[in-house]
Amino acid sequence: MKLIRFGKAGQERPGIVTAKGKKLDCSASGFDWTADFLGKGESLKELEEWLNVHEDQCPEITDGERLGSPVPFPSKIMCVGLNYSLHAKESGMEVPKQPVLFMKATSALTGPFDPIVIPKKSKATDWEVELAIVIGKKASYVSESEAMDHVFGYVLHNDVSERDFQLNHGGQWVKGKSCDTFAPVGPYLVSRDEIKDPHDLRLWLKVNGKIMQDSYTSDLVFNVPQLVSYISQYMSLLPGDIISTGTPAGVGMGLKPPTYLKAGDVVELGIDGLGVSRQKVEEL
Repeated sequence: MKLIRFGKAGQERPGIVTAKGKKLDCSASGFDWTADFLGKGESLKELEEWLNVHEDQCPEITDGERLGSPVPFPSKIMCVGLNYSLHAKESGMEVPKQPVLFMKATSALTGPFDPIVIPKKSKATDWEVELAIVIGKKASYVSESEAMDHVFGYVLHNDVSERDFQLNHGGQWVKGKSCDTFAPVGPYLVSRDEIKDPHDLRLWLKVNGKIMQDSYTSDLVFNVPQLVSYISQYMSLLPGDIISTGTPAGVGMGLKPPTYLKAGDVVELGIDGLGVSRQKVEEL
């Protein structure tokens, strides 16, 4: 199942993308893709049963309709740093022996085609294509063998980062990760059953039509079950929580000379099976 949310910011409604690519308004179902829905084991089955009866009555969503984040209210966005070995190298850091964790403010969350807004005093706003995990069942102290039972599905995430804030303003990386609009997510939330192997997906990113990142999730240092299990040893992962699994090489910071986003740039990114998103860069 591919789940979407559409409409004006703050007024999004639930929808789906059918196997034929049609976007349908599911507001009449009474469902929305909240923590309650994602955490209830029978939710997708109940939605499918409702669609079997009512799909023909669902209004079609026009292509001009705005898409919001398909995950509306995560309690937290957990991110994993340096989780591709070549990205660690281009960052001038060692490949970590344990996952490097940091948080991204949920206020950074935005839709997949909404603009990236360069924050005030920014010197180095950068791009990062990432596979993100969405939690279904609550995870606390789970083993790696149990971890996938706690995954609802996956989304495409651009982990936009301000490198000067991140590295030169003291403290943890969160300052450079949490500016408004720095977490475009979507276009859709894909349920786990649709992705046969999350460790065999191509992910890529273009800036102004030029490929900057092009890799495969097979190169992850720590894979999906390892990350879910590891993070759950330190905190409870709740339904709707997002874990962004890290970015491959090709970020602006790693170029020679470093190159960063400016107003008017267009960032386009995608992952096999998870769709494509596109953000135009604006200045505050």
